[in-house]
Amino acid sequence: MKITWTKIDEAPALATYALLPVVKSFTKGTDIDVEISDISLAGRIIANFPEKLTEEQKIPDNLAALGKLAKSPEANILKLPNISASLPQLQEAIKELQGKGYDIPDYPEDAKTDEEKALKAKFGNVLGSAVNPVLREGNSDRRASASVKKFAQKNPHRMMKPWPESGSKSQVAHMEGKDFFGSETSMTIDKACNVKIEFVNADGNTTVLKEKLALQDGEVIDTAVMNVSTLRDFYAKQIDIAKKEDLLLSLHLKATMMKVSDPIMFGHCVSVYYKDALDKHADSIKQIGANINNGIADVIEKLNRLPADKKAEIEADINAVYEKQPALSMVDSRKGITNLHVPNNVIIDASMPNVVRDGGKLWNKEDKLQDTLAMIPDRSYATIYKAIIENAKQHGQFDPATMGSVSNVGLMAQKAEEYGSHDKTFEATANGTIRVVDESGKTLLEQTVEKGDIFRMCQTKDAPIKDWVALAVRRARASNTPAIFWLDEKRGHDAEIIKKVNKYLPESDTNGLEIKIMAPLDAMNFSLERIRKGQDTISVTGNVLRDYLTDLFPILELGTSSRMLSIVPLLDGGGLFETGAGGSAPKHVEQFVKEAYLRWDSLGEYSALVPSFEFIAEKAGNPKAAVLAEALDQAIGKYLENEKAPARKVGQIDNRGSSFYLAMYWAQALAE
Repeated sequence: MKITWTKIDEAPALATYALLPVVKSFTKGTDIDVEISDISLAGRIIANFPEKLTEEQKIPDNLAALGKLAKSPEANILKLPNISASLPQLQEAIKELQGKGYDIPDYPEDAKTDEEKALKAKFGNVLGSAVNPVLREGNSDRRASASVKKFAQKNPHRMMKPWPESGSKSQVAHMEGKDFFGSETSMTIDKACNVKIEFVNADGNTTVLKEKLALQDGEVIDTAVMNVSTLRDFYAKQIDIAKKEDLLLSLHLKATMMKVSDPIMFGHCVSVYYKDALDKHADSIKQIGANINNGIADVIEKLNRLPADKKAEIEADINAVYEKQPALSMVDSRKGITNLHVPNNVIIDASMPNVVRDGGKLWNKEDKLQDTLAMIPDRSYATIYKAIIENAKQHGQFDPATMGSVSNVGLMAQKAEEYGSHDKTFEATANGTIRVVDESGKTLLEQTVEKGDIFRMCQTKDAPIKDWVALAVRRARASNTPAIFWLDEKRGHDAEIIKKVNKYLPESDTNGLEIKIMAPLDAMNFSLERIRKGQDTISVTGNVLRDYLTDLFPILELGTSSRMLSIVPLLDGGGLFETGAGGSAPKHVEQFVKEAYLRWDSLGEYSALVPSFEFIAEKAGNPKAAVLAEALDQAIGKYLENEKAPARKVGQIDNRGSSFYLAMYWAQALAE
């Protein structure tokens, strides 16, 4: 039986060069093959655009092949973190490939011809989180292994900064209406059918936005709209509050995964914050083809297309904005890179845990921590961050040495919920209605839109929901821990899911288990109360909260989310083993290029290999795989105990050294 190891991007890709030879050595003669599958950003671009490449340059569409494999019982995929490319990252990768002699077309930002539109759609296959929805043909079981949690409590990480006893001014701001949460309508399909999404303008003219969408019996669908004029008013109001209260302004979205909706929401923030400069020079900015959805950096970079005096004038006016507006949180204060520079620099699931960890603060342009006003426009999930910020303001910082843990059972199979909505998300071209219509012409769901509004439709299939409920019960039983479904009956989509949870829970043995359904705000407060008592809780959530919580709690508990065990029991019987979370660490690569020192911690990979070997032992009846798993688990315990993880600074132990120690401890455990 084989393990398919994904070749990906940046730091984990570099770390593979040290770890994979070790794994291959240990599996020699065990009937376990380890094969590489290239699904890196560059690999996916090459696979999608083979037309003008030489035979040597071409590579197969490995992602499609892995998608097929994920639907087979033999699947045993070890998935490392990959880039979810934003548009600027995609363009950078194209440029790099072209520089290496690959004849890849340019990305047509302003697609006018049919050919350009087709090209843009093809590049859309590579944009954003293109990998995860294809591979995640199962629901998610994420938790810290017992050895990792024990080590974290014995050796608490030192990254936590105290919340000020004198009080913190930090706050989370969200909209009060006309957001996705407020507008969401939902229904369950009672009979399989095909639907289309269409836009009807004020004159009654109809444009089809999505030609055909096959819906299954029992599938939950929903639609929601973000009203952009209300969104812009929200931004303007928060900018004023941040200025008056001397708070660092920050915006927290997920423009990588939510590749259609969130860059637009990001762009509106850029245009409101830099309004004076952008309005004054609107003609010039249009002339150079800058797209503010790509951040203020896109404007600044394209100013070179203008005469020097005009460029200098616009730069001066952009800089003048900083004197008038509240200070922005910084991504890199030395380079002057702010939160609004590019959309992919600040990603909510990584940025908000850091606010909690750092005592409610973010970095300012003086490279000092400062209280922040964190804007999270949509109320669907903003309230959970508001709750933890308020909890920390009231009770102080969390203690990694004593805090309980929150593991997660996440609904994500078959592109569930918002994370599968990209091909059903549209920016309204005029005032009117966007509706979901079945083949008989009956309108199932509809939303009134104004020009520029963001319409979104989501799907959640019945089989994944049923599997998710059963998985939650299994985890509650195995760990003897309360399991809380984070679902809000006041939200359209959640109300439909609650009906299904109540339908499927009786199919499992829940005798003696504590299983509750709570709105996310209440579930967060319940979990935080238990955490502070050192008690564990299972969060049973939808796809977005799965993503957010499996960064939030591990960062507080363990110092990083990359140390989490992430198991996806695939619906068709295979296994997907994800190596932690937390992205692909581009800063680690910068350090590696400069100092030949890689500080990526491969603990996520080590931990994922254990259940991968256990899967082979059980599935193929291979006792050698069971021995490898047990010995590796012991080796990980020693690796942690003896503190052999990579250090931050050159001259200490790096990833290569860590891989050596893991191999040594693994060999010792096997010998015993």
